Amino acid sequence: MKLKFDKDRLILGLAAPVLAIVAALVITSLILVADGDDPVHAFQVMVDYGSKSDSQVWIINKAIPYYLSAVAVAIGFRMNLFNIGVDGQYRIAAFFAAVVGGALTLPGFIQIPVIIIVAMLVGAVWSGIAGLLKTTRGVSEVISTIMLNAIAASVIGYFLAASRLGEREGNLIHTPNLPESSHFFTIPTDPDPVDGFIVVAVLVGFLYWFGLSRTRFGFDLRAVGQSESAAEASGVSVKRMVVTSMVLSGVVAGLVGMPTLLGVSYNYGTDFPAGIGFTGIAIALLGRNHPVGMALGALLWGFLERTGSQLEFEGYAQEIVGVIQGVIVLCVVIAYEVVRRYGLKSQQRKVGAQLAAQARKNDNAEVSA
Repeated sequence: MKLKFDKDRLILGLAAPVLAIVAALVITSLILVADGDDPVHAFQVMVDYGSKSDSQVWIINKAIPYYLSAVAVAIGFRMNLFNIGVDGQYRIAAFFAAVVGGALTLPGFIQIPVIIIVAMLVGAVWSGIAGLLKTTRGVSEVISTIMLNAIAASVIGYFLAASRLGEREGNLIHTPNLPESSHFFTIPTDPDPVDGFIVVAVLVGFLYWFGLSRTRFGFDLRAVGQSESAAEASGVSVKRMVVTSMVLSGVVAGLVGMPTLLGVSYNYGTDFPAGIGFTGIAIALLGRNHPVGMALGALLWGFLERTGSQLEFEGYAQEIVGVIQGVIVLCVVIAYEVVRRYGLKSQQRKVGAQLAAQARKNDNAEVSA
């Protein structure tokens, strides 16, 4: 079988990210110049510091939870569901997983799966609530997930007290420490090890791609996202797909806090990282819901955060990293939309030219007859 090479599609596919990167660099440079800073020096500092071996390991480890968060968000995006609740889902999942893990002392090959499964189940239940509210009461998932974020924070705040499930250590309150058998493996690299949870992240990315691209379930999910009425007419239960996609999104969201819980803090405390769920929204947009694109977006986000700290030592404003991140996401969204519209118009022109050529051919045939 001979494969057909679509040159136009390849060019359009490369045009969007290239246009976004160029636009982001130009806009960021203008902002730096307006602030009286040297953009060339700033970019040079970022490249030099980000290319160091210890920075590379830090960036990879930082990108792992970002990537998992982006996949959780992307599952909803593929069905036109805006799951803003990933932040609350992963935090409450990590909290109860830490509570269960701290109360058990089992061999590692049992203890670690139990903690991860608890986190996945809690995340699924928390996101499933939003799915049920949407299908049974018509509540927008945007509103319900925002409220569930607040409820999750309140639940954690209530139980994370020294008089309940927490322990006080200095100014911090945290759950009982996990036993040593709960510590996740690492990949030995120089100078610091890479978190072994990268294996789980790669597996999640593969399952996301395979499930959405190579299964009937993925086809139904994408069909509902494109047209609910058409999907329902073809026999797909829209309500079931909404609940299922929200539950799956919550399952992945439950994994977001696991690299920190099992590889860094070994407990859930008041200093547990927050906001990763909202970062996942930006990375999902940046990667266009594609597993490879989101992986690159997560690495870019980690790179900007790592090198941003170095820019502060060079006298640049600490807010510049946030500005760069926002500009990149905005440029990507705009660039892809511009390229999409250009591709659509180009396709329409080609179809029109083909129809006109066929009409002329038919007219000539009638004249000859």
